[in-house]
Amino acid sequence: MAKIKEKNEETDKVLEKEIEKISEEPKEVLEEITDKEQEIKSTVKKKEKDVEAVLNIYASFNNTIAHVTDASGRTLAKVSGGMVTKHSRLKANPTIAMFIAKRISEIMKEKGIKSLYVRIRAETGSTGPGPGANAIIKSLSREGFKIINILDTTRVPRGGPKKQGGRRGRRV
Repeated sequence: MAKIKEKNEETDKVLEKEIEKISEEPKEVLEEITDKEQEIKSTVKKKEKDVEAVLNIYASFNNTIAHVTDASGRTLAKVSGGMVTKHSRLKANPTIAMFIAKRISEIMKEKGIKSLYVRIRAETGSTGPGPGANAIIKSLSREGFKIINILDTTRVPRGGPKKQGGRRGRRV
């Protein structure tokens, strides 16, 4: 009887060890799977979207205003010459336009914008855009922004009211 009890105890111990091994295997397998998943997730990086925005530049001969919107038209940043300098005669200066572009680029980099559609607008009826427009575009391209398109959206008068000065013109 004692031998039978000893054999039963031995078989019980062996069975318990086997059961422990079986119960531990799925845990190890699960740990291996989770480790592999983490490795895969760390190696596979998500492609960052190339966020696009619209840069509206209003460049007259008295001031330069840069206004950045997203594709739906929400304002992201707006900087004018008066925000950069206190001298009213310098607001349309190309140097001040470079400072405007620098401020705008800082804001756009925070928001993750990398490419731009540029719309330049001059004063209605003027000969062309002011001196700040080209300086803004040039400095933004140097900052690393991709300029997709440049469009002139200057309003053109068609007819309209009679010019000042009368029939013989303005006498000087």
